[in-house]
Amino acid sequence: MRGKQLTTVAALAAGTLAATGLAFAPAAAAVTPQSATINATCNIGGGGEATLTATQDSTAATITLSSTSITTPLPLAQNSVTSTLTLVNASGGTTAFSGKKNPAMAAGSGVSVGPLDGTVASGDSLETYGGSLKMVVFGITISCTANAPQSPGPFVFD
Repeated sequence: MRGKQLTTVAALAAGTLAATGLAFAPAAAAVTPQSATINATCNIGGGGEATLTATQDSTAATITLSSTSITTPLPLAQNSVTSTLTLVNASGGTTAFSGKKNPAMAAGSGVSVGPLDGTVASGDSLETYGGSLKMVVFGITISCTANAPQSPGPFVFD
């Protein structure tokens, strides 16, 4: 009987240690900053300030772009804009975030696309300046480019 009690106590202690270990486990990978602002010019829809919001889960990342300055000339249905956001990597090359995700937008309203999906590596430092945003709407490609580096700085992924 004494051996059974000892086994039970040992099992409870192991469970407590395991739970404590989970409480102190490292947090999930995160990108910093989580949002940045750019000033962009587009061949259709004007230009101006846009906000980029980034998330990361391991090597999977997303970026959403929204702007009240860059507008849509026509009403757009939900998930009707095919978008590719290409960012420049500080270590060389580019990383693309793409998808066909957007809310419904009325004519003249600000543009919002994403979350656009991409793959990142730990330590990637990604910047919109030098990259581009391409949106395909009704078969027409709209291109936007940043006029200066994003603020407060590039997205750095864990």
